[in-house]
Amino acid sequence: MVARLTEYEVIGRRLPTENVPEPKMYRMTIFAPNTVVAKSRYWYFLQKLHKVKKASGEIVSVKIVKENNATSVKNFGIWIRYDSRSGTHNMYKEYRDVTRTHAVESLYSDLAARHRARFRSIHILKVVELEKTEDVKRQYVKQFLSKNLAFPLPHRVQKSKNVFSYKPVSTFY
Repeated sequence: MVARLTEYEVIGRRLPTENVPEPKMYRMTIFAPNTVVAKSRYWYFLQKLHKVKKASGEIVSVKIVKENNATSVKNFGIWIRYDSRSGTHNMYKEYRDVTRTHAVESLYSDLAARHRARFRSIHILKVVELEKTEDVKRQYVKQFLSKNLAFPLPHRVQKSKNVFSYKPVSTFY
């Protein structure tokens, strides 16, 4: 599956002045389709959190964050805030996926389907990989954590070398 979103680490600061020659740096992890959207979201959040505009600030670096182990399935907990038609809501959701980016993509599609929330109205507060199985809270993720998990295929047609059979085929074992 081709990833629609990428995880970026954006670092920026207020422009240096005579009063403050070394301004404080602000780092954010942002999920966006490209660097232009990542920078735009960075300035949106920096304006809300620290009152720094794009005109009075600068971006020091934009890096793509790569996932180290993208071959094993992990559990992720995601804290979000989103705006609906009726107000602002805080939410915690859990997803089971191979990377943080894919878990966030699942979150966006899930919120679009269940709550009609748009990309622009969803603010991701924190994404955490749940290391221990005790940390998993949601039942829809817990059901996949048992040791003897099996996906049985009950209706299987037996392959036969005979072209014609003298009795009807049974699809049950």
